[in-house]
Amino acid sequence: MCRKSLSAGASLLAIAIVANSHAYAQQNLPTIDIGGQRQKHTGGRPAGAVPNRLALNGPSAAPASSPLVSAQAAPGFSPEKLKLPIYREPTGQTVTEISAKTFAEQPLGTVGDMLRYSPGVSFKQGNGPRDMTISIRGSGARVGGAIQRIILLDDGFRMAMPDGFSRADWVDPHAYAGFDVYRGPSSALFGNFAVGGAINFRTRSGAEINGVEAGSEGGSFGYVNNYVTIGKKIGKLDFAVFASDMRLEGFTLNNNSNTQTVNLRATYEVTPQDKVTFKFIHNQLYGELPARLSLNQYYANPFQRGCNAIAPALGVANQSCGGTSLFINGVNGASLPITATQSGWLRNDRFDALGLRWEHEVDASTVIRTTGIYYDKEFWQPIDTPVTYANVPGVDIRTDVTTLGQFLGRDLRNNVEVYYNSSRFTTNTKPLAMFGPGNVMPQPVNKLDALVSNFGSRFRSEYALTPTLTAVIGMDVEASRNNSQSDNLGYANVGNPFLPTSFSTVKFSDLWVNWAHEASLTWRPSSEWQVRARTSRGFGTPNYLAFFVDQQGNIGPNTGLKPQTNTGVDGGIVWTPNDKLTVSLTGFYEWWTDEILAQRPGAGKLTYQFNAPGSVHRGAEFAADYELREGLKWLVNYTYNNQVFTNYIEQRNSGGGAPYSANTYYLNRAGYKVPNVPAHQLTTRLTYDQPTGDFKGLGAFIEYIYQYSYYIDNGNQLTIPSYGLVNLNAHYKRELSDSFLKEFTAFVQVNNVLNQNWVAGATNLTNTLLYGFQAPGSYLAQNATGSIYAGAPISVQGGVKVKF
Repeated sequence: MCRKSLSAGASLLAIAIVANSHAYAQQNLPTIDIGGQRQKHTGGRPAGAVPNRLALNGPSAAPASSPLVSAQAAPGFSPEKLKLPIYREPTGQTVTEISAKTFAEQPLGTVGDMLRYSPGVSFKQGNGPRDMTISIRGSGARVGGAIQRIILLDDGFRMAMPDGFSRADWVDPHAYAGFDVYRGPSSALFGNFAVGGAINFRTRSGAEINGVEAGSEGGSFGYVNNYVTIGKKIGKLDFAVFASDMRLEGFTLNNNSNTQTVNLRATYEVTPQDKVTFKFIHNQLYGELPARLSLNQYYANPFQRGCNAIAPALGVANQSCGGTSLFINGVNGASLPITATQSGWLRNDRFDALGLRWEHEVDASTVIRTTGIYYDKEFWQPIDTPVTYANVPGVDIRTDVTTLGQFLGRDLRNNVEVYYNSSRFTTNTKPLAMFGPGNVMPQPVNKLDALVSNFGSRFRSEYALTPTLTAVIGMDVEASRNNSQSDNLGYANVGNPFLPTSFSTVKFSDLWVNWAHEASLTWRPSSEWQVRARTSRGFGTPNYLAFFVDQQGNIGPNTGLKPQTNTGVDGGIVWTPNDKLTVSLTGFYEWWTDEILAQRPGAGKLTYQFNAPGSVHRGAEFAADYELREGLKWLVNYTYNNQVFTNYIEQRNSGGGAPYSANTYYLNRAGYKVPNVPAHQLTTRLTYDQPTGDFKGLGAFIEYIYQYSYYIDNGNQLTIPSYGLVNLNAHYKRELSDSFLKEFTAFVQVNNVLNQNWVAGATNLTNTLLYGFQAPGSYLAQNATGSIYAGAPISVQGGVKVKF
């Protein structure tokens, strides 16, 4: 009832405002464009002007008698907008575009160096140098590695695999012209797993590159990245290829790594009505992994200096070094605590994606797009207690039709899509050996076979109610199937410990049918203002790993999980009084049902998943891009998150062990903060670039990054401390004429100038009961290990780029 009332109220308010406004004829106001050149806000077309037209190869004229001719251009119906696919700048949705101009003169080690400039987005250090846990409005922030609650795309090609997993390792920020962030539940547009939103990374075309660009950057802790981009438009062929090689020694022990990336996009105009685009992404990662720490270990030794071994008599919790305990024979009996260095924790992963898109212009008002992509992921991960390795292929095929017409004399755009994706794979698990690097014991303990698939359809309709008001409705219906089997081997601590003595199988099979809606109103009272109101829904099915790790952190059945849903409303205002200032403010309120949370009992245990019946995620997002004077620019984005459980009873055991056993207690979490979501996040930067004279191109910026403290347990006992980081940058960029060298850029940056200790990432901890009472934060700080990665201390990085 509350959701319906809010949604209806927002819609009625927008319509009431429009009823009293003047009917301005104007182009669509652009989305927030941080760091890019703003579009000029011009008036609408006069009657009889060239109509809006769907086109593959730029604007083209239509007959004067065309039914598409209109005198007004409502929000979302500018000719420039209609040339884009439906997923680009979807009308009514909260979308932020970030241009590469924002981060063109600074070192770019990870995707986080780009994403920090978008409101609503947060990220934490994952398991690897470029692995980031990315979340939008806090969704998915509790995951320790990989990305599960949002959809990642690259030039519109879906990079989230059919099982819902994606990783940020394949993203080298140097490859991109910018990216788009879709905030809020977005399954009506992107389907399963778009519970919190989506991010689309955009590469440059060959015509934009028009030559060769090469760069090299490096600095503290053995960081170096060499990269090259080649692009050209030759006749009907436009191609751009990027390649890079990154190396890192790391500021913590056991953190050396190297990763190679290739990103290719080639487009060929077969006929004036047909265009084919080929996409290829390759990433190869070899990275050593440090152990995660308890909070006390972080305070005592954040960078794990001297942690080559652990004294067995003290154990992991009483050391200032992270680690885990392993069985000496690999499966049972006596165990010893070891560090990540001793057993050689690492990731050796490969990810490939090959995509093909065919676009066909049927006529002036109809375009068909068919996209197919093949994935192949291979990984070998001797980390913590288990060693997992697998090869995971997958496919995604989708076709959509976009039509442009009129209804009652107003512009109407419809889009319909059908799609199917699937992946099938086998994952093997063996015990980690006591001493590495990356060695495993000979005996297998688990084999997991899984087949996951999604098939569905969606539609989206955008209609110009008036010259200043556009309405959008959309829906997605999707069936998701999971057929999985987990085979487990047990070993007795007698006789030959390598001879299996027990065998068990857990099977899981289910079919879920989910749906999502979207409805919005976008109002343009003048060229300076845009007001929008939106309601939407997102859904995400449990991933294939969730059913076979029980709530004790061991391999076992966990088959009661349900899909999670997120129904939200948001409203926003964009104010662009001129081409020097853009301000955006958005408020949101989201109701999560059966939210899938993950937590880890501690080092040596696996992460398990469970449903929290109800929670609310609410907050506000603010962004501003202001050119105070020529050459002086101020950027700021701020996000406020207030997320609490509304219906969740957690079961814990009084002995500190697993739930669902003797001495079980039931803890009401209603009103408790959802863990791992900071309430306040801020990034602000003041930049000056000399615009004229002999020193034209010389510039500098000062940047401040702030994150508020947050809980990492459901009982809100243990708090990760706040931090504030200051970065300083100096750079020089010069365009050259009458030379084979077209452009030269050099920069140097000092990160964390004040050398603050800060937490780059933390996983959830399980609350412990002592004598029937919940253990305080001081107990968790000492004994709950396997959670925290420290952020980098003060560091210096620099680089050069040249364009030929």
